[in-house]
Amino acid sequence: MKYSGIGGQAVIEGIMMKNRDDYATAVRRPDGGIEVQKDRYVSLTEKVKLFSLPFIRGVFSFADSMILGMRTLTFSASFFEEEEEEQPSRLELFLDKIFGEKLEKVLMAAVMVFSFILAIGIFMVLPLFIAGFFRGFIQSETAIAFLEGVIRLLIFIAYIKAVSMMEDIKRTFMYHGAEHKCINCIEHGLELNVENVRKSSKEHKRCGTSFLLIVMVISILFFMVIRTDTVLMRVISRILLVPVIAGVSYEFLRLAGRSDSPIVNALSKPGLWMQGLTTKEPDDSMIEVAIAAVEAVFDWKAYLAENFGYSYDPDDGKKDDIKENDGDKNDCGQGKNSNTAAAVG
Repeated sequence: MKYSGIGGQAVIEGIMMKNRDDYATAVRRPDGGIEVQKDRYVSLTEKVKLFSLPFIRGVFSFADSMILGMRTLTFSASFFEEEEEEQPSRLELFLDKIFGEKLEKVLMAAVMVFSFILAIGIFMVLPLFIAGFFRGFIQSETAIAFLEGVIRLLIFIAYIKAVSMMEDIKRTFMYHGAEHKCINCIEHGLELNVENVRKSSKEHKRCGTSFLLIVMVISILFFMVIRTDTVLMRVISRILLVPVIAGVSYEFLRLAGRSDSPIVNALSKPGLWMQGLTTKEPDDSMIEVAIAAVEAVFDWKAYLAENFGYSYDPDDGKKDDIKENDGDKNDCGQGKNSNTAAAVG
């Protein structure tokens, strides 16, 4: 595996791919065509030097992903709005009068804040209270902290299972799989086409699902050590330590995405297994959308030439013809590199 630096996320009937400050969102329109929008987003970690420091950058990278995610989701959703829009409500007219052109940004910010608060409540505070019911039976604080972590993990799995029953979410998980497959295809030295992407793995070590699992594991370790006497202080500690836990988790995920050592691969396995909940096998039309998003922001031919010894054919009118110089074919999940490909996933 060769680290490419590209990442992305699934949106409504599409995929966003990001390479440094450039990102592109490709969406399958209702008429069957593919719409690609390319733009730039400068990370908070680039704007403020302090935000780029280890164990701090993770928090702001997460904020970047939320901001960019809302932007791209809004773009993808615009293709599927009902043709006959209802008359705006009094509240909508009132908000439009106050905020004007800034209304969309204000609403996006409000949704992100509300989502963050709701996530803290469900995944950090709720497990604390559920585990508290067992304090009458379990005297060990270490055991209680471990139980809280297990409850947190079970809530997360139940949540994913519940939302995956929705048809739109099922398709989003399929696009999520297409995103991973494209990145794995490139990082394992294969030409970016439907056939190669289809046979690539739908799991990847740099996935956000893996990040969430790491957060849960790290939180268990933190709360086994950090103990408080009152319920209020326990709640406060869960909230205040979220940035710290996120920062530590991000550093491990960052290391995993750049390393192919046996130890890192072994530690990454649980995250890859968890991705079985959030990634599904895409169809070819979804893979085509993913490829369109990648090609808008990433020169994969130059990447293969630099990292895998490929070279372009002479100009013969075939736009995507490339061939290898060294005769060493890097199949993802096949041939002599199959073990590595499976570990990278």
